[in-house]
Amino acid sequence: MTKEISTISHLSGAMTTQEIDQTHTGRNSMPSSSATGDEFYWAWAVLFMGVVGTSGNALILYALVASKQHKKHALIVNQNALDLFSSFFLIVGIVAKLCNGYLTGVFGYFMCFTILSDNVAYWGANGSMINLAIITIDRYLKVVHPTWSRKYLRPWVVFSAMAFAWLAAILFNNIITFLTAEVVDGVCYSYVFDSHMSNLAPVIFYCLFFYLLIIIIFIFCYWRILVAIRRQARVMASHNASGSNTAQTQSQQIQTTVIKTMVFVSAFFSIAWLPMTAYALLTATQLVPALSSGSFYNMASFIAFFYTNTNPFIYATKFDPVKAILKEMIPCKKTPVQLTDGSPYSIGNRTVDRLTVEARN
Repeated sequence: MTKEISTISHLSGAMTTQEIDQTHTGRNSMPSSSATGDEFYWAWAVLFMGVVGTSGNALILYALVASKQHKKHALIVNQNALDLFSSFFLIVGIVAKLCNGYLTGVFGYFMCFTILSDNVAYWGANGSMINLAIITIDRYLKVVHPTWSRKYLRPWVVFSAMAFAWLAAILFNNIITFLTAEVVDGVCYSYVFDSHMSNLAPVIFYCLFFYLLIIIIFIFCYWRILVAIRRQARVMASHNASGSNTAQTQSQQIQTTVIKTMVFVSAFFSIAWLPMTAYALLTATQLVPALSSGSFYNMASFIAFFYTNTNPFIYATKFDPVKAILKEMIPCKKTPVQLTDGSPYSIGNRTVDRLTVEARN
């Protein structure tokens, strides 16, 4: 009796579809300290990427809260929280694999089901994909249907959407991992399918739901948003000759900045996850032999999770309040400057001693 081992899109190993004897104990396993060649160095590269993603997302989350932007952009906070969660458990998973412990009993299966299979890490990664689509829909409703959104987009609706991003990702990954993960002779094997068709079905669903559907949402929503913004700009230009609508213009500029940021993030998502999605389909349909394309899988994985790690830095450069908080965290050398008139001197929102002012070099 044979089974097929396949990893859909997880970092635990190449997306393989390899027939093996069910009683054979020498199956492909997760990267470990005994691994050689590209697999071992790839594990350390992913570990470094996880550290960068965890620290970056944590820093931006702090800046969002410190600048009080978390109250205005709850969905973006959720996006960073999902990326932080994914990056952190990516580190936990790689460290556990490098330790290469012998798995036994209930605890051994629990480790295989949650950590060694990268199941928990992909709660955050897949949830981040869903949350990005929700952000896009939120922007679409607020710009294209402002009256409807003010009436129906209550805080509980936003929080429910945030919860859905988490729950949908957890449900999908838990079902797949529960049905396919097993421990044999102390080694964790995940995504062990009974047949080629049982492997193909979840891969197709994954590609359609977590990639293609999200791309369609991006294209439709942002196309309608851009059309609405241009129409509003023409109307404002014809009625704003006196310049009396300054507040409305500033609000429009802020809204446009947020939309530009999300368009960039969405385009980045489309490009970054394309190689991984293409590889999943090619190997699942057996158009490309998985075992002969390990380098392509490693490249696709690196690009996909590079996106997760760079997301917080995109927010840092686009949101001025967040950028201001981050700048304040940078240590600067300060030198005293004497004032000649003895009057108070203000720096930003601070008023310093009337005789001394701190000037940054």
